Amino acid sequence: MLRSCKENRTVLKNCLTIDLGLIGYTEAYALQKRIVAARKAEVIEDVLLICEHPHVITQGRSGKWEHLLASEHVLRQKGVEYYETSRGGDITYHGPGQIVAYPIVNLGAIRRDVVWYVRMLEEAMIRATAEFGITAERVRGKTGIWVKSGDTEEKLGAIGVRISRWVTSHGLAYNVSTDLRYFDLIVPCGIANRKATSLEKLLGRSLDSKEVARSLAKHFGEVFGREMKKAAREELLEKLEHVEQQAAVSA
Repeated sequence: MLRSCKENRTVLKNCLTIDLGLIGYTEAYALQKRIVAARKAEVIEDVLLICEHPHVITQGRSGKWEHLLASEHVLRQKGVEYYETSRGGDITYHGPGQIVAYPIVNLGAIRRDVVWYVRMLEEAMIRATAEFGITAERVRGKTGIWVKSGDTEEKLGAIGVRISRWVTSHGLAYNVSTDLRYFDLIVPCGIANRKATSLEKLLGRSLDSKEVARSLAKHFGEVFGREMKKAAREELLEKLEHVEQQAAVSA
Protein backbone atom coordinates (compact mmCIF):
# COMPACT_ATOMS: atom_id res chain seq x y z
CA MET A 1 0.00 0.00 0.00
CA LEU A 2 1.32 3.42 -0.94
CA ARG A 3 1.70 5.75 2.03
CA SER A 4 1.86 9.50 1.81
CA CYS A 5 4.71 11.53 3.20
CA LYS A 6 2.29 13.20 5.63
CA GLU A 7 1.68 9.88 7.36
CA ASN A 8 5.36 9.70 8.28
CA ARG A 9 6.12 13.36 9.03
CA THR A 10 4.61 15.64 11.63
CA VAL A 11 6.32 18.87 10.58
CA LEU A 12 4.78 20.53 7.55
CA LYS A 13 6.74 22.91 5.36
CA ASN A 14 5.27 25.64 3.22
CA CYS A 15 4.60 25.35 -0.48
CA LEU A 16 3.45 28.43 -2.35
CA THR A 17 0.49 27.82 -4.67
CA ILE A 18 0.42 30.21 -7.62
CA ASP A 19 -2.49 30.34 -10.08
CA LEU A 20 -1.07 31.63 -13.37
CA GLY A 21 -4.35 31.37 -15.27
CA LEU A 22 -4.04 30.93 -19.04
CA ILE A 23 -0.36 31.30 -19.93
CA GLY A 24 1.77 30.42 -22.93
CA TYR A 25 3.91 27.31 -22.63
CA THR A 26 7.23 29.08 -23.21
CA GLU A 27 6.43 31.78 -20.65
CA ALA A 28 5.51 29.17 -18.04
CA TYR A 29 8.67 27.17 -18.82
CA ALA A 30 10.86 30.27 -18.44
CA LEU A 31 9.24 30.96 -15.06
CA GLN A 32 9.83 27.35 -13.99
CA LYS A 33 13.54 27.67 -14.76
CA ARG A 34 13.82 30.81 -12.62
CA ILE A 35 12.10 29.10 -9.70
CA VAL A 36 14.25 25.96 -10.08
CA ALA A 37 17.42 28.07 -9.86
CA ALA A 38 16.13 29.82 -6.73
CA ARG A 39 15.03 26.54 -5.16
CA LYS A 40 18.42 24.93 -5.81
CA ALA A 41 20.01 27.92 -4.05
CA GLU A 42 17.53 27.39 -1.17
CA VAL A 43 16.40 31.02 -1.28
CA ILE A 44 12.72 30.29 -1.99
CA GLU A 45 10.10 27.89 -0.70
CA ASP A 46 8.68 24.96 -2.65
CA VAL A 47 6.27 26.22 -5.30
CA LEU A 48 3.28 24.69 -7.07
CA LEU A 49 2.37 26.51 -10.29
CA ILE A 50 -1.16 25.89 -11.57
CA CYS A 51 -2.19 27.03 -15.03
CA GLU A 52 -3.82 26.32 -18.37
CA HIS A 53 -2.06 26.60 -21.73
CA PRO A 54 -3.28 27.66 -25.16
CA HIS A 55 -3.27 24.71 -27.59
CA VAL A 56 0.22 23.18 -27.58
CA ILE A 57 1.83 19.79 -28.20
CA THR A 58 5.02 19.00 -26.29
CA GLN A 59 7.50 16.23 -26.95
CA GLY A 60 9.43 14.74 -24.03
CA ARG A 61 12.96 13.35 -24.07
CA SER A 62 11.80 9.83 -24.94
CA GLY A 63 9.29 10.98 -27.55
CA LYS A 64 9.15 9.63 -31.09
CA TRP A 65 8.38 11.64 -34.20
CA GLU A 66 5.90 9.05 -35.45
CA HIS A 67 3.70 9.78 -32.42
CA LEU A 68 2.94 13.21 -33.90
CA LEU A 69 0.14 12.40 -36.33
CA ALA A 70 -0.51 15.89 -37.73
CA SER A 71 1.56 17.79 -40.26
CA GLU A 72 2.99 21.23 -39.55
CA HIS A 73 0.34 22.65 -41.88
CA VAL A 74 -2.50 21.04 -39.90
CA LEU A 75 -1.06 22.29 -36.61
CA ARG A 76 -0.94 25.82 -37.98
CA GLN A 77 -4.52 25.56 -39.22
CA LYS A 78 -5.71 24.47 -35.79
CA GLY A 79 -3.60 27.04 -33.94
CA VAL A 80 -1.52 24.41 -32.14
CA GLU A 81 2.08 25.16 -31.22
CA TYR A 82 4.75 22.46 -30.92
CA TYR A 83 7.76 22.30 -28.57
CA GLU A 84 10.42 19.80 -27.67
CA THR A 85 10.95 19.85 -23.91
CA SER A 86 13.38 18.70 -21.23
CA ARG A 87 10.83 16.64 -19.33
CA GLY A 88 10.66 12.87 -19.34
CA GLY A 89 7.99 10.97 -21.20
CA ASP A 90 6.66 11.01 -24.74
CA ILE A 91 4.29 13.34 -26.56
CA THR A 92 1.25 15.05 -25.04
CA TYR A 93 -1.27 17.81 -25.64
CA HIS A 94 -2.09 20.79 -23.41
CA GLY A 95 -4.98 23.16 -23.95
CA PRO A 96 -7.81 25.16 -22.39
CA GLY A 97 -9.87 23.17 -19.91
CA GLN A 98 -6.86 21.14 -18.80
CA ILE A 99 -5.26 21.90 -15.44
CA VAL A 100 -1.48 21.80 -15.65
CA ALA A 101 0.44 21.71 -12.38
CA TYR A 102 4.19 22.33 -12.16
CA PRO A 103 5.67 21.46 -8.75
CA ILE A 104 9.11 22.95 -8.10
CA VAL A 105 10.04 21.20 -4.86
CA ASN A 106 13.21 20.06 -3.16
CA LEU A 107 12.60 16.33 -3.38
CA GLY A 108 15.87 15.75 -1.55
CA ALA A 109 14.25 17.12 1.60
CA ILE A 110 11.26 14.80 1.24
CA ARG A 111 12.36 11.48 -0.26
CA ARG A 112 15.05 10.82 -2.86
CA ASP A 113 13.04 8.44 -4.95
CA VAL A 114 11.93 9.40 -8.46
CA VAL A 115 9.47 6.51 -8.88
CA TRP A 116 7.87 7.32 -5.55
CA TYR A 117 7.56 10.97 -6.61
CA VAL A 118 5.68 10.02 -9.79
CA ARG A 119 3.42 7.63 -7.86
CA MET A 120 2.59 10.43 -5.42
CA LEU A 121 1.67 12.81 -8.25
CA GLU A 122 -0.68 10.07 -9.43
CA GLU A 123 -1.99 9.72 -5.89
CA ALA A 124 -2.84 13.43 -5.67
CA MET A 125 -4.85 13.16 -8.91
CA ILE A 126 -6.56 9.95 -7.81
CA ARG A 127 -7.67 11.54 -4.53
CA ALA A 128 -8.89 14.69 -6.27
CA THR A 129 -10.87 12.60 -8.76
CA ALA A 130 -12.50 10.65 -5.92
CA GLU A 131 -13.89 13.92 -4.53
CA PHE A 132 -16.06 14.10 -7.65
CA GLY A 133 -17.31 10.52 -7.29
CA ILE A 134 -15.06 9.02 -9.96
CA THR A 135 -12.68 6.12 -9.35
CA ALA A 136 -9.34 6.59 -11.09
CA GLU A 137 -6.49 4.12 -10.85
CA ARG A 138 -2.99 3.26 -11.93
CA VAL A 139 -2.31 0.85 -14.77
CA ARG A 140 0.81 -1.26 -14.56
CA GLY A 141 3.51 -0.05 -16.93
CA LYS A 142 1.60 3.14 -17.87
CA THR A 143 2.31 6.40 -16.06
CA GLY A 144 -0.64 8.65 -15.20
CA ILE A 145 -4.17 7.94 -13.99
CA TRP A 146 -6.82 5.99 -15.80
CA VAL A 147 -10.57 5.36 -15.66
CA LYS A 148 -12.20 2.09 -16.69
CA SER A 149 -14.16 2.22 -19.95
CA GLY A 150 -15.57 -1.17 -20.85
CA ASP A 151 -12.71 -3.62 -21.32
CA THR A 152 -10.06 -0.91 -21.53
CA GLU A 153 -9.00 2.28 -19.80
CA GLU A 154 -9.09 5.96 -20.75
CA LYS A 155 -6.47 8.42 -19.56
CA LEU A 156 -7.60 11.24 -17.29
CA GLY A 157 -4.24 12.60 -16.13
CA ALA A 158 -0.71 12.54 -17.55
CA ILE A 159 2.71 13.04 -15.94
CA GLY A 160 6.08 14.14 -17.29
CA VAL A 161 8.78 15.38 -14.94
CA ARG A 162 12.35 16.55 -14.77
CA ILE A 163 14.56 16.31 -11.67
CA SER A 164 17.88 18.13 -11.40
CA ARG A 165 19.90 18.01 -8.18
CA TRP A 166 16.69 16.69 -6.60
CA VAL A 167 14.70 19.78 -7.51
CA THR A 168 11.63 18.93 -9.59
CA SER A 169 10.05 20.69 -12.56
CA HIS A 170 7.40 20.05 -15.21
CA GLY A 171 4.64 17.93 -13.67
CA LEU A 172 1.10 16.79 -14.41
CA ALA A 173 -1.81 17.53 -16.75
CA TYR A 174 -5.37 16.80 -15.64
CA ASN A 175 -8.29 16.90 -18.09
CA VAL A 176 -11.28 18.80 -16.70
CA SER A 177 -13.15 20.23 -19.70
CA THR A 178 -10.49 19.61 -22.35
CA ASP A 179 -11.53 19.41 -25.99
CA LEU A 180 -10.52 15.77 -26.43
CA ARG A 181 -10.49 16.00 -30.24
CA TYR A 182 -7.03 17.57 -30.04
CA PHE A 183 -5.62 14.29 -28.74
CA ASP A 184 -6.35 12.83 -32.19
CA LEU A 185 -3.33 14.83 -33.43
CA ILE A 186 -0.96 12.57 -31.46
CA VAL A 187 -0.48 9.13 -29.99
CA PRO A 188 -0.95 10.34 -26.40
CA CYS A 189 2.12 9.51 -24.33
CA GLY A 190 3.11 7.07 -27.06
CA ILE A 191 0.38 4.60 -26.06
CA ALA A 192 -1.68 3.45 -29.04
CA ASN A 193 -5.30 2.28 -28.78
CA ARG A 194 -5.93 4.27 -25.59
CA LYS A 195 -8.08 7.39 -25.61
CA ALA A 196 -8.06 10.40 -23.33
CA THR A 197 -11.06 11.37 -21.23
CA SER A 198 -12.05 14.33 -19.10
CA LEU A 199 -13.74 14.84 -15.75
CA GLU A 200 -16.66 16.64 -17.40
CA LYS A 201 -17.15 13.83 -19.90
CA LEU A 202 -17.17 11.26 -17.10
CA LEU A 203 -19.62 13.26 -14.98
CA GLY A 204 -21.80 14.50 -17.82
CA ARG A 205 -21.88 18.04 -16.43
CA SER A 206 -19.83 21.22 -16.38
CA LEU A 207 -17.35 21.94 -13.60
CA ASP A 208 -15.58 24.93 -12.08
CA SER A 209 -11.92 24.35 -12.95
CA LYS A 210 -10.89 26.52 -9.98
CA GLU A 211 -12.64 24.07 -7.66
CA VAL A 212 -10.81 21.15 -9.25
CA ALA A 213 -7.48 23.00 -9.02
CA ARG A 214 -8.05 23.66 -5.30
CA SER A 215 -8.70 19.96 -4.78
CA LEU A 216 -5.51 19.00 -6.62
CA ALA A 217 -3.45 21.48 -4.59
CA LYS A 218 -4.93 20.23 -1.33
CA HIS A 219 -4.13 16.60 -2.08
CA PHE A 220 -0.67 17.53 -3.37
CA GLY A 221 0.01 19.04 0.05
CA GLU A 222 -1.29 15.93 1.78
CA VAL A 223 0.84 13.41 -0.06
CA PHE A 224 4.05 15.46 0.05
CA GLY A 225 3.66 16.77 3.58
CA ARG A 226 3.46 20.42 2.59
CA GLU A 227 1.30 23.20 3.96
CA MET A 228 -0.10 24.90 0.88
CA LYS A 229 0.00 28.70 1.01
CA LYS A 230 -1.88 30.56 -1.73
CA ALA A 231 0.12 33.46 -3.14
CA ALA A 232 -0.29 35.91 -6.02
CA ARG A 233 1.82 35.74 -9.15
CA GLU A 234 3.11 39.25 -8.39
CA GLU A 235 4.33 38.11 -4.97
CA LEU A 236 6.27 35.26 -6.55
CA LEU A 237 7.84 37.55 -9.15
CA GLU A 238 8.90 40.00 -6.44
CA LYS A 239 10.54 37.18 -4.50
CA LEU A 240 12.38 35.98 -7.60
CA GLU A 241 13.55 39.48 -8.56
CA HIS A 242 14.84 40.06 -5.03
CA VAL A 243 16.84 36.83 -4.82
CA GLU A 244 18.15 37.24 -8.38
CA GLN A 245 19.36 40.77 -7.60
CA GLN A 246 21.08 39.52 -4.46
CA ALA A 247 22.76 36.75 -6.44
CA ALA A 248 23.96 39.25 -9.06
CA VAL A 249 25.47 41.50 -6.39
CA SER A 250 27.20 38.55 -4.72
CA ALA A 251 28.65 37.26 -8.00
